[in-house]
Amino acid sequence: MASLALPTRKDEAFRYADLVSLATLWPITPQVIHVPAGQSEALAIAALLDGPEVRDIAITLEEGASFDLRVLNAGGAYGRIAVTATLGKGASFQFGAAQLGAAAQTLEIVTEVRHLEPDAVSRQVVRSVLGGTATGTYLGKVHVARGAIGTDGEQSIRAMLLARTATANARPELEIYADDVKCAHGCAVGELSAEGLFYLQSRGLPPAAAKKLMLHAFIAEAFVGAPEADALTEAALAALEGLL
Repeated sequence: MASLALPTRKDEAFRYADLVSLATLWPITPQVIHVPAGQSEALAIAALLDGPEVRDIAITLEEGASFDLRVLNAGGAYGRIAVTATLGKGASFQFGAAQLGAAAQTLEIVTEVRHLEPDAVSRQVVRSVLGGTATGTYLGKVHVARGAIGTDGEQSIRAMLLARTATANARPELEIYADDVKCAHGCAVGELSAEGLFYLQSRGLPPAAAKKLMLHAFIAEAFVGAPEADALTEAALAALEGLL
């Protein structure tokens, strides 16, 4: 992703990208993270800049290492977070992200998790809330190499549309070349439950408060268990005010 040539829409990872905004920042220098064997690290990213913001993160986990990465993508007209995680034997990778877009924003989460050795675990949870004519995209691949038995990989992708003019793109992908693995992905795009809103309103909550409460719970799923869960959720709620 850091090559000098600007990608085109023929590049799968950039199919939905805002190439005009991307061109102003290209090429992207990857942020390289290496976690030694047996160690644990965590990182929280809040992409809230007014202008375009693009990040490319390359993570390598040695044997038994763990890494917890959480992302809030809710900045300006264009926000893109690309993550590549390479897992050693028995490594653990936790990824949670929330995307909040309104007006004509284009927001992207692109991930590739590579299980190269046995018994590694990965969990990905991505929640998007989109209004106006915003576009929110998740493109994610879990690759399980030959011999990576005991792999446990999971993707949970959900998007909530606040307007019929908003767009959600999602492509969770499994590429498995080993036996005796446990991999799964789930993907859903929808609207707030009318029954849920009615229930909360019947308990005395005004419509706006009921809607905000449901979206709060939806977004918070991406940050459960994170060291900075409270700060990320608070920042997400502040960004959510601009959508409601």
